[in-house]
Amino acid sequence: MLTIRPINLKTEGPALAKLCWAYRDLLITRTTHVPDMVERYYSQSDYTALIAKLPEIHARPMGDILVADLDGKPVGCAMYYQHPTGPCEIKRIFVDQTARGHGGGEQLIRAAMKRAKADGHRHMVLDTVHTLTEAISLYQRVGFTPSQPFYDPDPAYTDTLRFFDIQL
Repeated sequence: MLTIRPINLKTEGPALAKLCWAYRDLLITRTTHVPDMVERYYSQSDYTALIAKLPEIHARPMGDILVADLDGKPVGCAMYYQHPTGPCEIKRIFVDQTARGHGGGEQLIRAAMKRAKADGHRHMVLDTVHTLTEAISLYQRVGFTPSQPFYDPDPAYTDTLRFFDIQL
């Protein structure tokens, strides 16, 4: 059975890190047409530092980190925070390959949207790459629509990046 809940970072930090690294690995396999993109945004050293800062970046009350458990094991994650440009951004939505097909991605997004709205956020944004077609379908299924960028993307990646938003 799949459940969605806030993560306990004191005991589950390594599990979250493992999910985040798996997400980065997925991005590498899906951006071979722009091989420097992941390294530009998520170099190993920068990503290591980012993972260490996730509790601070996504701290309550303006953010949160959620996990999907399957049979008591964390198999997916999603997190949100107030982006510096103003809107709430959902990030690192990921479900491990072994747990796909249980609706975890959709449940994570819907739970994050619900919690973000309860936290006072009214507008949620996200970015993705055009090759994550199944993720894009999911975002649209839960109500996200294509939007303008909410930050200034590197011009080298404008053909690859896609932006979405939703009113909460």
